[in-house]
Amino acid sequence: MFKSKADVLLGLTWGDEGKGKLIDIYGSLYHWIVRFQGGPNAGHTVIRNINGRTEVVVLHTIPSSILNEHTKNLIAGNVLINPIDLRKEIEELRDKRLSDVKNLYISNKVQLILPTHKLLDLALEQRRGKNAIGTTGRGIGPAYADKTSRAGLRIGWYTDKQSFNKKVQILAEEHLKLVDLYGFGYDIQTLERQMQEWMDALEFLSSIPKVDCTHVLHSALQSGHKVLVEGAQGTLLDCDMGSYPFVTSCNTTTGGVCAALGLPPQAIGKVIGVFKAYTTRVGRGPFLTKILDIELANKIVQEGSEFGSTTGRKRDPGWIDIPALKYAIAINGVTDLILMKSDVLSGLPVKLCIGYKEDPEKIYLSSQDYEEGAIIPLYEDMASWGDMKNVTEFSELPKEFKIYINRIEELLNVKIKGVSIGKDRTEYIERVPVLI
Repeated sequence: MFKSKADVLLGLTWGDEGKGKLIDIYGSLYHWIVRFQGGPNAGHTVIRNINGRTEVVVLHTIPSSILNEHTKNLIAGNVLINPIDLRKEIEELRDKRLSDVKNLYISNKVQLILPTHKLLDLALEQRRGKNAIGTTGRGIGPAYADKTSRAGLRIGWYTDKQSFNKKVQILAEEHLKLVDLYGFGYDIQTLERQMQEWMDALEFLSSIPKVDCTHVLHSALQSGHKVLVEGAQGTLLDCDMGSYPFVTSCNTTTGGVCAALGLPPQAIGKVIGVFKAYTTRVGRGPFLTKILDIELANKIVQEGSEFGSTTGRKRDPGWIDIPALKYAIAINGVTDLILMKSDVLSGLPVKLCIGYKEDPEKIYLSSQDYEEGAIIPLYEDMASWGDMKNVTEFSELPKEFKIYINRIEELLNVKIKGVSIGKDRTEYIERVPVLI
């Protein structure tokens, strides 16, 4: 049926693993890069040296290979688009002459985030009080809720503007009824300006081709074209398989790829799992291996620039959690691993969580579902490694770091094929070819 298969690159923890850099690096080797889930609450950062200057590009909705002009970039149907945010992304790329965005396509099934979705998101978080989830306040949860309750708005419907505008009005009114019910205040004039900006942005997006994502990808694979599917967030934020309820509102795993793109499981090729030499988490939710040494944690945060590219929120750092990674590898069917931000831990004491000790008096169902204090991480101390600057070959990496990699591989039983040793796209070492 298919002459080629779709490879998948996704995060194995709570997101922020450095997927954007890898998609930028490998994107030019594919015909299609497809973003399959999430909304503008996710941010992928691409750093490039262009004409002698360093350009830092933060992409919230556009696939991370947009700077590779010969690669087609597709936003799939399970992605949420806020037209205002997407317009800003496109205009920034054009203004900086980084991309004319002629290689961008949008699925006609994409669901839209309204300004009132954002209001409702904030109202719900306020109503939850101390039980707030810690959302980004960008309307993601309410928009996905509307999708599953069959009340959402598809971008493909915009072709019939009269009918579409009526749907917008009805949905926005329903949102405001709930916002008022929750006692959340807002300025009606500000909202009206935002709604007009939203409509203007949607009209702006009319120039971006809308396609049947499933038809496009089936045709591509039947022709033997190479497809790489890009994930946002991370496995442990999956709404079903993650640390519920402190998760995102969609499926972030390989299984979610098939559902989002309309591809059968046999169409999936390599599954490339991405994780960092340490772990981070932002927002609320369980985090077993969180580093409690404030001074050490702050060093990692500063050296690793661990602040959300979308929200600017500080990320809490922790040690690699081997049981959690095993879980993520198992449910995704990971075939290859890539380790990011190895340089951040240079010169620092390093630990590795190799297992858990359970408290028999507390409830423990899984590493994603447990009562606080039910499990205690068991650590293995690893030797600190030195500076990685100017390293270009794997053989040149510090001996202690290679021991660290070998230990992780031994515990996970999956090969680490690539290692990132700096922020720039050139600071990446392919230990073993990933795409063969």
